[in-house]
Amino acid sequence: MEYKVTAPGTLLPFLLEAMAGRSRSAVKSCLTHGRVSVNGCRTTRHDTPLRAGDTVAVSQQKTAGTLRHPMLRVLYEDEYLIVADKRNGLLSVGTDKEQVKTAFRILSDYIKRNDPAARLFVVHRLDRETSGLIIYAKDQTTQEMLQRNWKDAVRDRRYAAVTEGRLPESKGTITTLLREDRSRKMWASLHGTGEKAVTDYSVLRQGKDYALVELSLRTGKKNQIRAHMEWMGTPIAGDRKYGARTNPAGRVCLHAYQLCFVHPRTGGLLDFSTGIPRLFEETVV
Repeated sequence: MEYKVTAPGTLLPFLLEAMAGRSRSAVKSCLTHGRVSVNGCRTTRHDTPLRAGDTVAVSQQKTAGTLRHPMLRVLYEDEYLIVADKRNGLLSVGTDKEQVKTAFRILSDYIKRNDPAARLFVVHRLDRETSGLIIYAKDQTTQEMLQRNWKDAVRDRRYAAVTEGRLPESKGTITTLLREDRSRKMWASLHGTGEKAVTDYSVLRQGKDYALVELSLRTGKKNQIRAHMEWMGTPIAGDRKYGARTNPAGRVCLHAYQLCFVHPRTGGLLDFSTGIPRLFEETVV
């Protein structure tokens, strides 16, 4: 189904009106499962801006799979790749100590249901403690195309975090060196050894003890956001490893909630958002 936009607005209200015969939950499900595109760009964002003349298309066929798992859900799937939303506490890929309870293993088992010879390839990773959007490829060529052109392919990648205390400015850029110690913890510094790391931040809301912060990476170093927030004196709530003194939400409050990238095979733009977790919003008062 295709709909023409006649007046400026945002996507979800437009769909609710255009698809008036369907329930609100059914309309939102179309968005969540990657069945909506705006001018050919697939999106899961409820707040996607619309202009007069835009074309909104809703596919009748689900593009997300039928995976049912409490720690992982598939948002988008095609013959080349999978975009998933993982919960905190789940490893992206196996380690020497853990090979079974990982997003990689869950998704590998899932795609092998229909094709026992199917394989999965890691494109990028999220820390075990971090929740949010992650991409896996279904073949090595797609993996290599994404990894080789990562900076150009990824148009928007944002995280939401709850941090302790107060950042010095409402918006800013953090630039340091990052080095790893023997315990595999990353340390930020302005001098000495290490690799350059750059993080942009914007304070969305400041509370009495915590702040809700949006962060984006200009460089993709291990534990970069966590190390930078510790270095600023505003560690991520619940992140004991990186200096947090409190744990108000019972987890490390870091979530990869926005991901927009160019499909390496089709050239189409894929735009996904899970929204900022309600638990984060409720923590910052």
